[in-house]
Amino acid sequence: METLWPLALSLAGLVAAGPPNFVVIFADDLGYGDLGAYGHPSSRTPNLDQLAAAGLRFTDFYVPMSLCTPSRAALLTGRLPVRTGMYPGVLKPGSKGGLPLEEVTLAEVLEARGYLTGMAGKWHLGVGPGGVFLPPHQGFHRFLGIPYSHDQGPCQNLTCFPPNIPCEGHCDQGLVPIPLLANLSVEAQPPWLPGLEARYVAFARDLMADAKSQDRPFFLYYASHHTHYPQFSGESFTGRSGRGPFGDSLMELDAAVGALMATIKDLGLLRETLVIFTSDNGPETMRMFRGGCSGLLRCGKGTTYEGGVREPALAFWPGHITPGVTHELASSLDLLPTLAALAEAPLPNVTLDGFDLSPVLLGTGKSPRQSVFFHPVNPNEIYGVFAVRNGKYKAHFYTQGSALSDTTADPACHITSPLTIHEPPLLFDLSVDPGENYDLLGGMTQVSQEVLQALKELQVLKAHFDAEVTFGPSQMALGEDPALQVCCQPACKPWPGCCSCPDQELGSKNKSPSQA
Repeated sequence: METLWPLALSLAGLVAAGPPNFVVIFADDLGYGDLGAYGHPSSRTPNLDQLAAAGLRFTDFYVPMSLCTPSRAALLTGRLPVRTGMYPGVLKPGSKGGLPLEEVTLAEVLEARGYLTGMAGKWHLGVGPGGVFLPPHQGFHRFLGIPYSHDQGPCQNLTCFPPNIPCEGHCDQGLVPIPLLANLSVEAQPPWLPGLEARYVAFARDLMADAKSQDRPFFLYYASHHTHYPQFSGESFTGRSGRGPFGDSLMELDAAVGALMATIKDLGLLRETLVIFTSDNGPETMRMFRGGCSGLLRCGKGTTYEGGVREPALAFWPGHITPGVTHELASSLDLLPTLAALAEAPLPNVTLDGFDLSPVLLGTGKSPRQSVFFHPVNPNEIYGVFAVRNGKYKAHFYTQGSALSDTTADPACHITSPLTIHEPPLLFDLSVDPGENYDLLGGMTQVSQEVLQALKELQVLKAHFDAEVTFGPSQMALGEDPALQVCCQPACKPWPGCCSCPDQELGSKNKSPSQA
């Protein structure tokens, strides 16, 4: 297997002194079936496959909502998106709201413990007046990235190689070009996307090297734009994956992971660094072969079916995590309490929806998580959660299709599938039917006592959970102000096309992540 960071170290005496370093790699719109380690026959992901082989691969890892903004908020706060106001839908470039500053992020938890914190990539948790919601105000010492999705602005003919080829599909028009921010300053508007991954890798290398020179632990949140639509990739990857633009983009993401791992190895920090990889939500199947693959799971992004909320997840930490596969329940909500426990950092004094998974990672016990609750992308307190998983059983009390999951063969996934109340709920045994094909209560002449008991427990769990959860004020409901869009030339005319500043690194864009 060709990789960029051949693993060659003795596992003897691998007891790290002091708090461990953390690297959290968050993919975008990556499906459960997209990686080679999760069964895709043609994906070229040798570095991620090596992480899976040398680390812990999760089979039952979830996000609480299958959309960008709420999923990212959940990861960084350990709290349900409805508690933090990250609903409905996603934040836009001119949104007045953002992740409330009173929310405590994972970066703030670790910053207080002495960590050097940095973020590269896609933020999508708000900009706000004067950039008040951006990462430098949310616990990150350093930030290089785009404040939202790269299709939330004109395509600029920049998403393919060479740069004079128009992008495939349609991006949002009438908005400013997407900005690349360095902390709170505009680095370029728009940046040249095929060179973006190399810049992020260089940023990450500097952060890790500086932390080592300062003899302090680091937290790197690497939120890649790959593989969100429309896909882009550098010259070293375009047309080389054998899986089209999506595969090329995924191949470049994999190379970036390899470059990060090579840096950790070169710094002598493999045994002191926990690396976690997962994705924000399932694939955007409306894009067909340009939108990713949910494998054997049903539907994708925008739904509460398994394809929308169950994600690939890997954890790697030599000498601490025994290589293998775990079927324990886990969620992105669990990262904050888990990393806080490993860093011996105090938890924020708020209601957390995550659990400490360190017993699972370290092989000392089972997951404390027994249930997972799923809100739709447009939640409300009347309906509460649409679906609940408890143990191996999952019940859908409500279902609704999504345009983001159109084009599949299953009409239940499509936008034309309306909000439907299920009484009794759809009930699936995910241990034998992860594709949610066979409703245990539908058309069966006899239902076992075990299934009836499971149904009762799920109904009670939903009732108790909905009664306990308090919705925070919706940040999306605050509306939009076009003047809040980031512009490198404030008050310029004609708006918004005048918001354009040359990309100073355009002349050196042919580097791949492994060459940067």
